[in-house]
Amino acid sequence: MTGNDDILGAAAAALLEGRLDDPFALLGPHTVRDGRVVRTFQPGAERVSLAARDGGADLGELDQAAPGFFTGPVSDDRPYLLRITWPGGAVQEIEDPYSFGFVLGDLDLHLFSEGRHLDLAKVFGAQPTTMEGVPGVAFSVWAPNARRVSVVGDFNTWDGRRHPMRLRHQAGVWELFLPRLGPGARYKFEIVGRDGSLLQKADPMARQTEAPPATASVVAGRPDFKWHDADWMEERARRHADDAPISVYEVHAGSWMKPDGEGDRALDWRGLTERLIPYVAEMGFTHVELLPIMEHPFGGSWGYQPLSQFAPSARFGRPEDFARFVDSCHREGVGVILDWVPAHFPTDAHGMAHFDGSHLYEHADPREGFHQDWNTLIYNLGRREVSGFLLASAIWWLEVFHVDGLRVDAVASMLYRDYSRKHGEWVPNIHGGRENLESVAFLKRMNTIVAERCPGAITIAEESTAWPGVSAPVAQGGLGFDYKWNMGWMHDTLHYIERDPLYRRWHQGELTFPMVYAYSEKYILPISHDEVVHGKGSLVTKMPGDRWRKFANLRLYLSLMWTHPGRKLLFMGCELGMETEWNHDQALPWHLLDHPEHAAIQRLVRDLNRLYVTEPALHQRDSNPSGFQWLVADDSENSVFAFVRHGDGGSVAVALNMTPQPHDGYRIGLPAAGHWTEVLNSDAKRFGGSNTGNGGGVHASDHPMHGQPCSAAITLPPLGAILLRHQGSRT
Repeated sequence: MTGNDDILGAAAAALLEGRLDDPFALLGPHTVRDGRVVRTFQPGAERVSLAARDGGADLGELDQAAPGFFTGPVSDDRPYLLRITWPGGAVQEIEDPYSFGFVLGDLDLHLFSEGRHLDLAKVFGAQPTTMEGVPGVAFSVWAPNARRVSVVGDFNTWDGRRHPMRLRHQAGVWELFLPRLGPGARYKFEIVGRDGSLLQKADPMARQTEAPPATASVVAGRPDFKWHDADWMEERARRHADDAPISVYEVHAGSWMKPDGEGDRALDWRGLTERLIPYVAEMGFTHVELLPIMEHPFGGSWGYQPLSQFAPSARFGRPEDFARFVDSCHREGVGVILDWVPAHFPTDAHGMAHFDGSHLYEHADPREGFHQDWNTLIYNLGRREVSGFLLASAIWWLEVFHVDGLRVDAVASMLYRDYSRKHGEWVPNIHGGRENLESVAFLKRMNTIVAERCPGAITIAEESTAWPGVSAPVAQGGLGFDYKWNMGWMHDTLHYIERDPLYRRWHQGELTFPMVYAYSEKYILPISHDEVVHGKGSLVTKMPGDRWRKFANLRLYLSLMWTHPGRKLLFMGCELGMETEWNHDQALPWHLLDHPEHAAIQRLVRDLNRLYVTEPALHQRDSNPSGFQWLVADDSENSVFAFVRHGDGGSVAVALNMTPQPHDGYRIGLPAAGHWTEVLNSDAKRFGGSNTGNGGGVHASDHPMHGQPCSAAITLPPLGAILLRHQGSRT
């Protein structure tokens, strides 16, 4: 036996044992001393011959040199087909995957290695394409430390020996073109790790997946959808300008509503298009924000443990259905914000954990790579390929699905290396500090790229610390987010409103303190899903007192939220006055609207939204101190607050009585004399209140008070808020 025969025999043995790391060196067409040969592995086949692609002429018969391993000469170098005879006489003709050239170009590989390939999902993963005139799917996956990687699926009986891939060493990317495969095919990557472990992994760049609990990836093309939102996309920057109103309805798609008579099944994208979008628009919200819809294995994570950063969850339908949902939102004047999770990912065996037998996507050191709070893994953003992977995900949702914004989850956990860790449980940065420099660089780059490539799209940080400049421009040293969730406002105001009114006089500062830092960032005021779970109670049950007082307090609190500086975010169900915590396995209790006090809360939220959007003073200078003035901030004896909001078109005065005792003839300063119309009273009968108010308005006279040139005596309803708009007339 010659040396070449020895090498060939060793390669064939490695193939048969499923450990061949260079399949193209053995399989496909090869030039040898005596001419040209073709080798193929078809376990279970009875016979393999070759036929010309252009007409089917016989090009030669292959001999079975070992079980399933066929080899033999080919009469010429024309493109050929494998003609395979299976037991029972069935004959299959198909192109040989190992007769095709490279799948990926050198530029794609270089950009990927540098973390600069922002269109990864259009190139990597599973791409329906045509090579040499033959339709099929080009597969590629990053697994630099693997010994072998194969594509497996229904098309090859999930046998990793049949379609081993070629390694492009300069990038650590494996690739293979499989002819005559198309969208809808299920697949995974079978990986032999460097430690010899055999793994089956879903594609991190899959654009479609099986519905959980199944875990395979699904071949998908670019969403085949015709958009109708050109006007929206062109005008989006105006809708997100600094002086524009933003009121967000936060939604968990799986539990907002269930189809009638269909048990626990959630609405799909079509059902949500038909029901959720009209509801959001009718309620006056400007945006809907979806808890993460990226595919995730565990529904109980609410989407916050995603494994497919490019695939909408199959729980709700196909990617095209999600595109139609976004398009329909835009046609109804509603923007779409997605929760996006670059902070961590779950440890599921079919996911990215220990992907190629090494710590590829995550840090190897658990002090850097494991979140103790969530039992999840932390992306190693110091690896260019990993940061590039996540950046490409952000761009994918914004560009391909026309999403209007990303709310970035758990930013605080990304910024600090000692987040939720004790002494000795974390690794300092290169300067010995606690700041996560790699995450900071990633977030700055992400926000810069989004601003450059996605005009009008916004990014929002869920960030709960005092990190400076979260919403400051990158050029000024900030992180570059458009908005930051104001967690301080949420905590302070909820602590206050939960107190018995008898004791609120000693805690006046809990409501005034948020204005000390109100303009340190561009804020969104969040009453999110986190505030109505895990034993915290619903908004109504947080309120003190009997049933009437609970609902009055809730109306008062919502009125404060909608008139306070900062954009708004309200979690679904809060507008119904839910009396139980949110349960992700159950639909919202829509039957509550049959009860007047619940319907009244929904009516108030709708009216607040409409007033917020139509009244410039309530949103126009949200991020500018000139838009707000305290009128009464220190009347702790009466637990009264009053302030005025200014806009280019006039002013709105807001007065809040935090006690159940009405105040008649309570005088407040006002910036102008004349008639002030009572445009909203949270104690109005239509909102379930006692209907104590000011008969439609008050008259301000030239009597200076509270630093204002004029004042008016007003009636403050019990546990109520009133909003007064100046009409411009004078005595």
